[in-house]
Amino acid sequence: MFSNIATFLAIACSVSSTFSAPIRREVPQEHSHEQFLTTVRASLNLNNPDGIQDPVFGLLGNAAAVAGAGKIADATCLQQATADQAFTNAKAAGDVDGQVAALIYRALERNSGQVGLVTAPCTSIKAKNPEIAAIQQHQDPASTNAAAVNKAITLELAKQIAAVGGNPQDALKSGTFAPGNLNDSTGKGNTCDTLDDPVGCIFTQNLLVEDASADEIDAAVAPSSDS
Repeated sequence: MFSNIATFLAIACSVSSTFSAPIRREVPQEHSHEQFLTTVRASLNLNNPDGIQDPVFGLLGNAAAVAGAGKIADATCLQQATADQAFTNAKAAGDVDGQVAALIYRALERNSGQVGLVTAPCTSIKAKNPEIAAIQQHQDPASTNAAAVNKAITLELAKQIAAVGGNPQDALKSGTFAPGNLNDSTGKGNTCDTLDDPVGCIFTQNLLVEDASADEIDAAVAPSSDS
């Protein structure tokens, strides 16, 4: 089922902000799941051969992401590369929580420039860890087929979390916001982006929309499940 997700994705560019120099932008949400950025940052800093400046850059649109991409030539792949290195480091350290955070981070929605736009899949770089390679980022909830796409991502994420010894129900924390209005000229949609919320404003402001039920997560990771 997850292998079909790529067919729902289309290439889109987005303009956002850098971590160190915020500017006027559309659909800011890169800090909405801050707890996972914090954990991924700690794992990434254990060994960062590509010089990625911070995990937040991987959640920005390409025009801003490139400023923190280090040696990653394709900004479209920065989120995957960040997650992949953080996962590698956490695995080497025997850190299950770090591995789970890297998996969830990989599944988070990236900023897009407009309500309803999708962000492109990474095609130029292959993840070293199959657990990371199995996951794509959530898409704007107002985009075409978003409910089906994001549900499939969450269920696959649950499988990968279970495989490393984490709680598969944590996959639901990768969910995004309620769909925005396609006619919203501001491009903001239903988002939040609070820098000083260590948990993540999508959680503390009760804005998270879960993509699946707890029972569906359990079914996805059950030994007999091959979907």
